[in-house]
Amino acid sequence: MLLKRIGYFLVGVSISSIGVYFFWQKKNATFDYGMDARTLKTIRIKKRIFSDGAKKVMQNSNIDTTAVATILYTGDVNFGKSKPRQKPCASYYITGKKELENISLYVTRCDSTATIDKIIID
Repeated sequence: MLLKRIGYFLVGVSISSIGVYFFWQKKNATFDYGMDARTLKTIRIKKRIFSDGAKKVMQNSNIDTTAVATILYTGDVNFGKSKPRQKPCASYYITGKKELENISLYVTRCDSTATIDKIIID
């Protein structure tokens, strides 16, 4: 009797899990709870502006806006080199991962804009 109940429970949980997986996949929901994830998301949703220095580095190093966007999705925020409490605009030092690990961004986040101030290539 107990084994039968456990079987019904496992079948129900399996079917429900599959349904929830497809439901959330279509909603494009994100769960940005970590400090890095929240910081990167607030930078991504703002209007992005590139400084003249950043534009020059992009032209000289063949870095495009796709690489910058990838870093803003998957990068690591180095809070030791950042100034998150700076007024009126916070500044963040973001490093890339995997194939973009040699590229770092210095971003200033204001109320409505995020300015890519520097692009640093190691």
